[in-house]
Amino acid sequence: MAQGDETAALGWLGHGNPTERPLWRYIPPLAAAGRVQMAIDRWLLEECAAGRLVGALRFYSWSPPALSLGYHQRSFPPAWRGLRWGGEPVDLVRRPTGGRAVLHQGDLTYAVVGSGFAAARSQAYREICQFLIAGFADLGIELRYGEAQAGTARNVHNCFALATGADLVLPDGTKLVGSAQVVQRRVVLQHGSIALAVDPALFQRVFHGEAPPARSRPLGDRPLQDQRDYLTEKLTAAAERCFGITLRYQPLTAIEWAQVRSLEPASHVEDRL
Repeated sequence: MAQGDETAALGWLGHGNPTERPLWRYIPPLAAAGRVQMAIDRWLLEECAAGRLVGALRFYSWSPPALSLGYHQRSFPPAWRGLRWGGEPVDLVRRPTGGRAVLHQGDLTYAVVGSGFAAARSQAYREICQFLIAGFADLGIELRYGEAQAGTARNVHNCFALATGADLVLPDGTKLVGSAQVVQRRVVLQHGSIALAVDPALFQRVFHGEAPPARSRPLGDRPLQDQRDYLTEKLTAAAERCFGITLRYQPLTAIEWAQVRSLEPASHVEDRL
């Protein structure tokens, strides 16, 4: 997954004593519909770009399950309309970031918003992904960067079918984390999906028989929510270390929720293609 505006990111937006650690906002984990989650990420990006927020970190899940499309992904299989899983609809939503489709069921999504990362997009990915590598290392799990594949077919819809330098893979090559970026006024939004316990039948139905990601279930067979909670704790601590920041727990206020709601799309993505 990739891209968006490639504007360079310059300087932390921290204020006060330059020797102090920048204070970032930590939005508590939230399960919500895809259009809500994407509106929150857009809102955080706008807040940082306007200078009202230094930086932010959050983790979330998608309820109901969803397929998110990259910003420039203008085609997808007709069968993706009207999908259902476990009696629930599978939403179809668009991300503000680039790349291919991601199935959000049995995963954990992270979002990092801030400035001060490298101007080159590939290097910015590596700087941000360090907290993921460090957090998984604390769990005894080694992650490596994927390798760009030459001659990739343009009709591949599935993000997890390919691993690029922006993605993280297990030692056996299985892709575990797919990430995407967009830059607005020198502020980077990077969010990504961490595959934990994806339902194989749903994944194969959506992506025409392809094997689901993270087949080895790196966090074991414990309940999915336990996996999410445990991983969130480890990655939050790793983010503070790797970014040199202090996180302040701060849920969205009622006023902020109203601002977020104003950014939700007026119609389903399939109605606009």
